[in-house]
Amino acid sequence: MSRFLCVLRSWLLMVSVIAAGNTLQCFRDYSFVSEKLYTASPGLVNGLQARTFGIWSLLSSVVRCLCALDIRNQTLYYITLFTFVVALAHFLSEVFIYHTAALTMGIMAPLMVASFSILGMLIGLQYLEVEAQSQNKKKN
Repeated sequence: MSRFLCVLRSWLLMVSVIAAGNTLQCFRDYSFVSEKLYTASPGLVNGLQARTFGIWSLLSSVVRCLCALDIRNQTLYYITLFTFVVALAHFLSEVFIYHTAALTMGIMAPLMVASFSILGMLIGLQYLEVEAQSQNKKKN
């Protein structure tokens, strides 16, 4: 396995652990969501919305962790990539379309993580293709 894929696996695992932590915060105290993320409209955040966000974070965490463990699983890889695309679209829409979030550090962090992850996973696709081609050559 290439060094890049090893780093990508570590990155996915780290992001997964952070998302699991965010899940716990969403269930423990919903003010986390209004104080860190939806700062432009904190009155719109309630316990239900925070728990829904927590469930999304948990699902993303599990998918990203599984991808880190089995990075060669193409279907899982694309699903994981899509979790980052959805997260990026969500946070960008909350800032620029719905105006419920401001460009604070609480929003910039997930935007950067999603952006870097998308870039890393797109680069990782190249490494996985090269790896698959070399495996096919060895078989022949």
